[in-house]
Amino acid sequence: MTPSSEDKVPRLPNPLALIETQRGHLFVWVPVFFAVGIVLYFNMPREPFVFECIWLICSGVVCSLLSLKFGELLSPVFCAFSLVIAGFFAAVLQANWVAAPVLDFRYYGPVEGRIVRIDRSHSNRTRYTLDQVVLARVAPDDTPERVRISVHGAQITPMRVPGQNVLLTAHLSPPPRPAEPGGFDFRRFAWFQQLGAVGYTRTPVMLLEPEHQDSPAAWLRSTRYGLSQTVQSWMPGGNGAFATAITTGDRSAIPSEILEDLRATNLAHLLAISGLHMGLLTGFVFGALRFLLAAIPLTALYLPIKKIAAVGALMAATIYLFLSGGNVATQRAFIMVAVMLIAICLDRRAITLQAVAVAALIVLVLQPNSLVSPGFQMSFSATIALVSVFGALRNWDWFGLPKIVKPMGAVVLSSAVAGIATAPVAAAHFNQFSQFGLIANILSVPIMGAIVMPAAVITFLLAPFGLSLIGVFFMELGIDWILWVAQTIAALDGSVRYVVTPQQWALPLFAIGGLFIALWQGKGRWVGAPILMCSAILWVQTQRPVLLISDTADLIGVLRENGRVLNKERGQGFVARSWLENDGVEPIQAVAFDPELDERLIIFDVGSTSITHVRSETDVADTCRVGIWIYAYRGVEMDGDCLQITPETLDRSGSLAFFETENGLTEVSSTEMSGNRLWSPFPHHQ
Repeated sequence: MTPSSEDKVPRLPNPLALIETQRGHLFVWVPVFFAVGIVLYFNMPREPFVFECIWLICSGVVCSLLSLKFGELLSPVFCAFSLVIAGFFAAVLQANWVAAPVLDFRYYGPVEGRIVRIDRSHSNRTRYTLDQVVLARVAPDDTPERVRISVHGAQITPMRVPGQNVLLTAHLSPPPRPAEPGGFDFRRFAWFQQLGAVGYTRTPVMLLEPEHQDSPAAWLRSTRYGLSQTVQSWMPGGNGAFATAITTGDRSAIPSEILEDLRATNLAHLLAISGLHMGLLTGFVFGALRFLLAAIPLTALYLPIKKIAAVGALMAATIYLFLSGGNVATQRAFIMVAVMLIAICLDRRAITLQAVAVAALIVLVLQPNSLVSPGFQMSFSATIALVSVFGALRNWDWFGLPKIVKPMGAVVLSSAVAGIATAPVAAAHFNQFSQFGLIANILSVPIMGAIVMPAAVITFLLAPFGLSLIGVFFMELGIDWILWVAQTIAALDGSVRYVVTPQQWALPLFAIGGLFIALWQGKGRWVGAPILMCSAILWVQTQRPVLLISDTADLIGVLRENGRVLNKERGQGFVARSWLENDGVEPIQAVAFDPELDERLIIFDVGSTSITHVRSETDVADTCRVGIWIYAYRGVEMDGDCLQITPETLDRSGSLAFFETENGLTEVSSTEMSGNRLWSPFPHHQ
């Protein structure tokens, strides 16, 4: 029989058939579509209007009803639209729910408040976050909910503790705008932390009154501080600071050199109480309880020891959550661990993509803004990659390796998989890549899991009997090894490679490609490979601005063949560091300083455009000439055909970036890139 011409026509794959192949595995995509809605909200150029929100709610309800009416093929499509709308609306609700006053002027004077957090700035200065803030001459309705103050200079008073009410004299200002257009927007971070002002003090931090121990929160803060002091009395120095960080979450005592070594070797995640610590703690408690119950014949025969061990591990995780301060990363880790332990109690497999999806959805519903944080992205990218890889290798015979070698092989493989999955995220956010991070993690993570965390549990269990030094001995041995590994590998040449900040859509494309490969079933998953390739191409083709101007006009950066040069050797260090990091070079301002740009009146060329930077009003005539004129003083009244950039114009535009195009230099402003959002409203006089 001769085939008809119709049969010879190649048929395109049916999209609905592709959805049909995913039936039974669709739940893992629920948090993905929910996250798409959150991403859409955070990338809007302005806040949605009320009638737009009402229209979205109605659209979501309609899509949900349509998903119930249509069959199994079309219902996932309408469900996906509903989830996107739900994610968008969840982000809108959270952004408006956390709204709090933001200081809109520079303040100097007395500041009264209660310490709720102590940490260290990038320059290794002690930093206090205060709530219940009182500012002189500022109405309560205009007073920020929280302020963060760095302590400069030597303090003659002892270090304060969370819960104490303090008084100090400080310089406060609104949360700073991005160092460059499209850069990290601290204002958005501060908005969701309800930080309405940041600043510094050079005066002693005086104690008004200690915290009253008449509430559970106050008792918990006091207990946590007491544990921190106890741990540091057991292990003084850097070891004690490391131990305090992983047990109570207090990182205020860690020396800056230890932090730098840990960051350079990709071991800084050992300090943050996140999935690794929760997993190690609950894994040890679960295994120990199950072993003890199995060793007793009566309980082994008549009780569900696996479920009892899971409940005990969940209780341990809950205690750890509260004692560690319960920050966002710890809450996220607790949710992931709790979902897996509850799955054990329900006779379900604990480590599955469905369990990870449940944890991700809970986190995104409770904290939609966590999606844009590096912590969420790195933890879930590592978890998804590990579950996918080890699920695919579940029946792998490991090439017939001896049983004693298999655990080490699993450690090496898990470190490699997690490192590969998180490396692009870390490079995009922190602009650096640890060349020997895999080696450092292989040498350190097993010690963390086999010695440090079990020893920490044993230490606290034996402490009431006066036998804590037994656990402390082994805990200190493990920490000694980890810090030695970090110091040794960080000292190697080329241990850190700096990476240029990618284009806006490079990282989202990487996430889409990775999710396709990890979550899709069948051959269709390899659609993610070309998406990953597109992400890499976008990253490589990133164009950096040839001219950067800070929002005060004091600092300028010019991109030349051998890298960016700056006009100041010191001052505005955070902005200078951000520019250099985004360029993908070592962020040392003194090295990038060019003395030729540090004159009172300097004229130079960027491409075919003349740039004049005027440091003083006595250095310029009444009329500006062609090109771009940058004035570092206020009250400029000049005539001419040039583009004039003054502190007044920068008040409206924020920092500026100029890109080289075929038509000359193209200007992009920070205000334009940030949009008119709750955390970055357009200036009233714009």
